[in-house]
Amino acid sequence: MEKSNRKFSIINKVNIPPYILKILAAVVWYIGGIVLLLKGTHLLWEAESLTPGRIWPWLALITGLFFGSMKAKFLFSKSCQKNLIRIDGLEQPKLWQFFRLRFFIFLVLMIATGITLSRAAQGNYPFLLSVAILDYSIAIALVGSSYVFWRHSPSTGL
Repeated sequence: MEKSNRKFSIINKVNIPPYILKILAAVVWYIGGIVLLLKGTHLLWEAESLTPGRIWPWLALITGLFFGSMKAKFLFSKSCQKNLIRIDGLEQPKLWQFFRLRFFIFLVLMIATGITLSRAAQGNYPFLLSVAILDYSIAIALVGSSYVFWRHSPSTGL
């Protein structure tokens, strides 16, 4: 146990350059977006297999893209910018500080909710489309707002 505490103590003392935290935040952002794009696509394929040839999966896709674009522009990009500013303000940045603790808690809750919704939607055409819209809207918001991480400016340091 003593050796374990010593390792954690050493890790806790190591400062990480802010640009590394920003890269980690961007990687988490992209992974979330890609996973949700794949999951949303799978749900649309399942809906299509239940009732082939209908226009509803395409309308769900367009709806998800539209709402995701709005979220990216008006909500998620501002959230990214605030996080980058917060990272710049850290006096002794640690590895786990690329997001706040409440973000990680929210992320776990969102993943659990997404899994639950996807399982509940199995075999239910309207529910599949609804969850696909939700997944696509969040995925597009994540990917669409990610430009904030790579924009060259003094506040991002990238």
